[in-house]
Amino acid sequence: ALLSPTCDDTAVKEAADLALRQINADRTEGYILSLSRIFSVREHPQEITGSVFYLILDVVDTECHVLSKKLWRNCTARPAHATVYGQCKAIIYINQARNIAHLSTYECILQPVPPRYIWTVCPDCPVDDSPTEPRYLEAAAQSLAKFNEKSEQTHYFSVLSVTRASMQWVVGPAYFVEFLIQETSCSKNDSIADISQCKTLSSELAQIGFCKGSVVNSHLEHEQFVTTSCEIYSLQ
Repeated sequence: ALLSPTCDDTAVKEAADLALRQINADRTEGYILSLSRIFSVREHPQEITGSVFYLILDVVDTECHVLSKKLWRNCTARPAHATVYGQCKAIIYINQARNIAHLSTYECILQPVPPRYIWTVCPDCPVDDSPTEPRYLEAAAQSLAKFNEKSEQTHYFSVLSVTRASMQWVVGPAYFVEFLIQETSCSKNDSIADISQCKTLSSELAQIGFCKGSVVNSHLEHEQFVTTSCEIYSLQ
């Protein structure tokens, strides 16, 4: 028989936590999802031991990329206007006595906050845009150039893909980008004119990283202000 435990039941909370950890570990693109609330739960106790939980979880994305492999509890949620939100349906078997937690299936449907909502709560906030637009690829390349110049890595890195992008008018157009980078075969000891010509290392050898950067164009001072911060992930 299917039981209907309450959503604040300790076993249910643990099942939701374990399910979301395994969902995040399985995903290869996008950002780590955080639990907003447990929407519904059914429990099917098994004949011998353990239970199967049928969960529907309300989730929001965080600032951690899935490749970071961080736990969702250790990731910062995005501000409301920048959140991607949705639901994950998951079926997980949990046997505490034998320390088993097996996620048998899941499906997540995600969507960004509608622009009209953003304009009402924060008319000046940058709005998410298409990350494949050339201006964002250019901003990522400029941001990465700063990282390559200052980093203590042995090789140069190149832009793998822009994962999130937005624009805002400050003292001129300002571009904000989040992007993945990968290690190339070009050594930092060599002066490289064009990093895009460097071959990437094979996927078994290449380190991957995740960066956040911005390029602010000041029309007043005819200057560009570039920021960058990157995390490099050890080879899995």
